[in-house]
Amino acid sequence: MIAILLIVAFLTFLIFGYPVILAKRKKEEEAEKSPHFDAQMKKLWNIAQDSMKERKPLRAEKALLTILKFDEKNAAAYNRLGILYAKEQKFDEAIECFEIAQSLDNNPSSLHNAGLIYLETGAYEKAEMAFKQALELEGGVPARFIALAKAEEKLGKRKEAIDALESAYELEASTTTLRQILALYEASGDEEGIEDTTLRINNQLAALERKKKEGVPKRRVIRRASRAAAKASKKPLNSSSSVSPRARLVRPKKP
Repeated sequence: MIAILLIVAFLTFLIFGYPVILAKRKKEEEAEKSPHFDAQMKKLWNIAQDSMKERKPLRAEKALLTILKFDEKNAAAYNRLGILYAKEQKFDEAIECFEIAQSLDNNPSSLHNAGLIYLETGAYEKAEMAFKQALELEGGVPARFIALAKAEEKLGKRKEAIDALESAYELEASTTTLRQILALYEASGDEEGIEDTTLRINNQLAALERKKKEGVPKRRVIRRASRAAAKASKKPLNSSSSVSPRARLVRPKKP
């Protein structure tokens, strides 16, 4: 008899109670999409951004957590919160935020940021994996290759490290990247690599100086050098050195 009453009660709930709950939930969702809600979210984003610039982490954290209270699937907010925690060296919290952001939105910035934290904490294999995944999603970013080179160097994968730096150089012909490649060759004692890379650096510096005198914009010279670098062959590497990644956390765009 009790079982029958329970079944009847459950069916009554399905018929009368459940539609009311759904209607209420739909109403709440519509309210969240109202202009007032959007204005409040924009205000909170501005507070978070300004607070981070003004180095007021507690105020920024409170604003971001408030955003997540009303929009728990906001990947950008998790990413920004991860950046905040990373700056405060709260690495466990930062990693958690970046991982949640990545689970919500398959974004290369979240992967890259997580990789930088893994590098900072010595989890080099995880860092390598994160940077490679970020590159699969967005490969045209030199900083991703430079960061990957650092992780591979730490893992003793010296040839892979220099290959990553060469990929970065193909995208942006920076003398800084060439100097990092040179440092790797110097540490390995590779005389041929040292000679070749030194020549590349000198040639690029000479080209920059020559074009500067001619009034050619530096960006145009770098673009030309990048195209030339894309045709150059990559040389192997047999030892390690110190490669400095551009360890700058990537800020997500506001939704």
